[in-house]
Amino acid sequence: MILACQNVTKAFTDELLLKQVNFHIEEKEKAALVGINGAGKSTLLKIIMKEISPDEGQVLLGKGATIGYLSQQPDYDVNMTIYEAMEDAKHTVIELEKQIRETELSMKHAKGAELEQLMNNYSRLTHEFEYLDGYSYKSEIIGVLKGLQFSEDDFQKDINLLSGGQRTRVALGRLLLSRPDIILLDEPTNHLDIASISWLEQFLNSYKGAVLVVSHDRYFLNRIVTKVIDLDMGVATTFQGNYTQYADKKAALRKEQMNAYLNQQREIKHQEEVIEKLRQFNREKSIKRAESRVKMLDKMEVLEKPTEANANMRITLEPNILSGNDVLTVTELSKSFGELQLFSNLNIEIKRGERVALIGSNGAGKTTILKIINKHLHADSGRIMLGAKVKIGYYDQAQQLLTETNTIFDEISNAYPDLTNTKIRNVLAAFLFTGEDAFKPVSALSGGERGRLSLAKLMLSNANFLILDEPTNHLDVYSKEILEDALRNYTGTVFYVSHDRYFVNRTATRILELEQKSITEYKGDYDYYLEKKSERLDTSGNNSVSAAANTAASNNSESDTKLSWKMQKEANAAQRKRANDLKKTEARIEELELEAKKIDEEMATEEIATNSNELIKLSKKRGEIEDELNKLYEEWEKLAD
Repeated sequence: MILACQNVTKAFTDELLLKQVNFHIEEKEKAALVGINGAGKSTLLKIIMKEISPDEGQVLLGKGATIGYLSQQPDYDVNMTIYEAMEDAKHTVIELEKQIRETELSMKHAKGAELEQLMNNYSRLTHEFEYLDGYSYKSEIIGVLKGLQFSEDDFQKDINLLSGGQRTRVALGRLLLSRPDIILLDEPTNHLDIASISWLEQFLNSYKGAVLVVSHDRYFLNRIVTKVIDLDMGVATTFQGNYTQYADKKAALRKEQMNAYLNQQREIKHQEEVIEKLRQFNREKSIKRAESRVKMLDKMEVLEKPTEANANMRITLEPNILSGNDVLTVTELSKSFGELQLFSNLNIEIKRGERVALIGSNGAGKTTILKIINKHLHADSGRIMLGAKVKIGYYDQAQQLLTETNTIFDEISNAYPDLTNTKIRNVLAAFLFTGEDAFKPVSALSGGERGRLSLAKLMLSNANFLILDEPTNHLDVYSKEILEDALRNYTGTVFYVSHDRYFVNRTATRILELEQKSITEYKGDYDYYLEKKSERLDTSGNNSVSAAANTAASNNSESDTKLSWKMQKEANAAQRKRANDLKKTEARIEELELEAKKIDEEMATEEIATNSNELIKLSKKRGEIEDELNKLYEEWEKLAD
C-alpha cells in the first residue's frame, strides 16, 4: 500500500462534500478518481496533499514514500528558462554528480586513512548516482520536453513569457522528472494535443511508481488505469478495471439503486395512503393501526435518490431540410500568417450523412480551416463550395459568437426572435438553465455553462451541416455522452475538430489528419485510424516518406510511381542502417557498463584501496568510461527516437 484514505470527511458551510471516503492505492497501481463537476475530486487531492485539512479521517502514505502533485494551477518559480526548470527537478542528481567530481579531485592528493574514507564516500555517491539513473538524466530531460511538444528552440525560453497552457506543460514535465513514488494528476491532458497525450500515456504506463489521476479524457483513462474510484454524493466506491468497464458497472449499479429507490417510494406512498384511509375511519382500532404504520415508516431507513448527472439535459439535433449529397468541397486551399505557412493545396470532400473528424497537433491550422469555411477568415488561395440547400450551424470553441452583455435568455431570444418566451424557457431548461439562471449575464458564465448555451443555440438552428470546434471542451463526462448520442442520431452532416479521442471514436465515420501542411484520410473511427497509421509508419519508416508515398499513390503518372518506389527504397535502407547502428551502440554500452562495474569492484579491493597511484589511474579510466557512456546514451536516444 502506497496511499490510503480512511474515513475522510469534509464539509463547506452546510454542504457535506465528502462522507467517510475510504480507498487505497497499491505500489505501481494506476487509478482514476472520477465524478461529476463539484463532486469533490480536487478537494480530495488537496486533502491528500495536506493543502487543506479534513474534518474527520486521515490520509496515510507508505513509509518513506514520496508524492508529487500536478494541480490545475501549478505553482513554481517562473524566473527560469524551461530547461532550467527541468534541471531543477533533477537537482539531487546534479548535486550528486558535482560531489562525485569533487571527490575524484580530492582522491588525487589523498593518502592513507583519508584516501580510504574518500573511496568509501565515492563508492556510496556513485552507487546512489547510478540508482537514480544519473548518467542519463540529460537525455531524460530532453525526452520529456520533446514528448510534451517543446522544440529545442523552446528550451531556453523564459517561463514568465509562456502561455498558461505552456506553463502547465512545464509543471507536468518537472513532476514526471522528479519521479515520486506516487503521482497525483489533476486534468493532466488539458493543454496537450493528441501527440503529447499519447506520449504521456506511454510514459505513465511504463512509470515504476503509482498514479492517481483526475481526468475527463475517457480514452486516456481507458489506456492508463486498472482501477476507478467513483465519488458520488460524497461517497467513494471502488471499481476494478478501466473506464469503460467502470462505466458499464456504474450504469448497472445505478439502475439497481434507482429501482430500489422507486420501489421504496412506491411503498411509502402506499403506506401513507393506507394511514390516511385508516384515520378517516375514525375508529379506535383503525386509528391504532394507523399509528402503528406511522411508527413503521419512521423506523424505515429512507434511501437517497441516486444521482443522475445532467439527467434532465436534452439535446435533439435535427435538420429542417435535406441537403444535397455533396455538402462541402474544398479545393487547393492554402493559408499563411506572415512567414508561417499552415497548409497548402488542401482538398476536402464531405458527403451528406458523414461525421468527419479533423485531427492534428496544436497549431497545425485545424481551427483556421473551420473559420475559413465559415467565412470568419480569408484563405490565401483555394476554393470552398457548399452543396445545394446546405445550412451551416457553427460551434465556436472560444464562444466568441456569444454576446457578453446579453443575459442567457436574451442570447436565445435575439438569435431566434420568433420563439415565444415559454419555448425559450423550455429550451434553456433542457440545457439545465432553470429559474433565475436564465437571466445570468453571459459574462458571468463558466466554461461549461457557455458550452451548454452554445449547444442550445446550435440545436435551435435546425442546420443540416454542423461545424464544431472542440465541442466537448468544458463539458463533463455525462454531458459529453449526451452530445455523443445526439450526434450519432443526427441525420445531417458533421465536420468537427476535437482532441477528445473517446468522443472521436464514438462519433466519427471518417478521420482527416492535418500534418506537415497536408491532409491524410482514414475511413473509420479513431481505433481504425491508430491501426492504419501504425501500419503506414511501419511501412514507410518516417512520416515524411509516408506522406510522400500516399501522395504518389493517388497520382497515376508513371514518374510519380517510380519516385515513390525510390523514396520507399531509400527509407527502408535508412531504417536498416539505423537498426544496425542502434544494435552496435547498445553492444558498446553493454561492454562499457561491464567494464565500469569491474573497475568499481577492483577499486573496492583492499589491494587497490591502499595504492593511491593505481586508485587514481583507475578513477581516471572510470571517468573516461562515464564520458563515453554519456555520449553513447545520447546517440542511442537519437537512433531509437
